[in-house]
Amino acid sequence: MPDRALPPVDEQALAEAVWSRVQTARNVRRPHTLELLGTFATEVRELHGDRFFGDDPALVCGFATIDGIRVVFVGHQKGSEVQENIRRNFGMPHPEGYRKAMRLFRMAERFGLPVVTFVDTPGASPDAASEERGQAEAIASSIALMTTLRTPVVTVITGEGGSGGALAIAVGDVVLALENAVYSVISPEGCASILWRTPEAARQAAVAMRLTAGEQQALGVVDRVVAEPAGGAHADPETAARLLGAAIAEELRRLTAIDPDALVTARYARYRAIGAYTTTAEPARGPAPDRRRMTERIRDLLRSGRTVVGQAEPVARSEEVDG
Repeated sequence: MPDRALPPVDEQALAEAVWSRVQTARNVRRPHTLELLGTFATEVRELHGDRFFGDDPALVCGFATIDGIRVVFVGHQKGSEVQENIRRNFGMPHPEGYRKAMRLFRMAERFGLPVVTFVDTPGASPDAASEERGQAEAIASSIALMTTLRTPVVTVITGEGGSGGALAIAVGDVVLALENAVYSVISPEGCASILWRTPEAARQAAVAMRLTAGEQQALGVVDRVVAEPAGGAHADPETAARLLGAAIAEELRRLTAIDPDALVTARYARYRAIGAYTTTAEPARGPAPDRRRMTERIRDLLRSGRTVVGQAEPVARSEEVDG
């Protein structure tokens, strides 16, 4: 039977669709960690300080009860207006934020409580003071600690998940993403500046990076996409929070039934399996080495193997859940 040709891709329409998701994920009125917990959780108690330097309002941590399950929560917190956003550094944590998170991770393991993390940041704070206080070390230590936590970890990408600032609290047994969330190793503007030498190519970069929730699910980085109300989570925050809370509770009940040793083993295997690579014991004998510039080679890799951008259907539509 002859192969059926794939329909042509409208590159401009594709770029507009992906960029629309990026802008929705960044919407200032989108509900953040504390707003979401205030809707679907009870007994929310925020804790402060890393016991070394100070408290970081860009990363909130504490205890909460989700559908009767006591949990430790850690999440990025942006503001809904200018002054609040400045106070919270636009959701970009400093080293003390990650060290506060690690304090809560250890507490969760000690008390046998599952962890729920909420990711919504363009990246970790890049200022000189953060670098002086050990930003890279704090991020690396947080990632390392999460890989060995002997307690269930559910991660939710609620808005913009960017770079190591996101991954530092995103090493979970299961990763959920809201329908309009994006998740990437760098912002589209940053990628465009490196590969195309201009931030004006951000839309093109966003398409190449496959950063939408549906594409991340297709790549195996995200396990489940949670539906948002029509118009996005900011259009109906209460419904969006209710849908997300139900998904989190379902995953928590499934994970808490698994032995802690099995959880750690599976979590390690999960992240080892992400991405494709090959190894060889001997140098391959073939064509001459590729001597193109690094940016040209990366650009070709981003373009390779892409025919259409799949936007995975969310697991449940809001009207189905309401029904």
